[in-house]
Amino acid sequence: MKFKNPTLFGILIKRYKRFMADIKLDNGDIVTAHCANSGSMKTCQNPGWRVMVSDSLNPKRKLLYTFEMIHNEKCWIGINTQLPNKLAKEAIENGSIIELSGYARITPEQKYGKNSRIDLLLENENDKCYVEVKNVTLVVEGDYQFPDAVTTRGLKHLDALLEMKKEGHRAVMLYVVQRSDGKIFRPAKEIDPAYSKRLKEVYNKGVEVLVYQAKVSPEEIIITHKLDFEL
Repeated sequence: MKFKNPTLFGILIKRYKRFMADIKLDNGDIVTAHCANSGSMKTCQNPGWRVMVSDSLNPKRKLLYTFEMIHNEKCWIGINTQLPNKLAKEAIENGSIIELSGYARITPEQKYGKNSRIDLLLENENDKCYVEVKNVTLVVEGDYQFPDAVTTRGLKHLDALLEMKKEGHRAVMLYVVQRSDGKIFRPAKEIDPAYSKRLKEVYNKGVEVLVYQAKVSPEEIIITHKLDFEL
């Protein structure tokens, strides 16, 4: 996935109120960018780190710029949680996620379960695969982890996937890791023990878990290869 809109670089001053980030651009201007990430962004929001924002080109938008990625002096980290679904769809279409290949149709944001929407619904004539996608930006002692904050919404998604499995469909929890300075994926037990416990439970009942690495750079973000995980 390449960025269609113009991008600019600068230094993070601070992120606050969850959805706002003050950034000093390379030209000296200080702007407030939209941060499309409701998590804590632990380990990826240090003031002084280099960042990239995209220009919406929409003068009517309250915040003209979107906070896309940050560099921790080791690698770029993709923090825009609106992108992983698009990255996953693109990777499935080009065959990069082998486990999810072979489906005739890929439909984003389909209603299912009880008042839920699945990120990606993969279909053949007599086969459905429900795929929930999560963005991973947290690294703790060399491990990629999710979530970076307590997530009741994430629990709801796990339960909904299990219901689809019980109905005879494939159900997949796909984690997209948007940084490259870790080794293996684990649930963040210390941050959200309930989510960690439930993930292992639904996995043992047939919900599939896939973890894939994305190569993050200002030129392109693309899913490249599978990662190991431990639950």
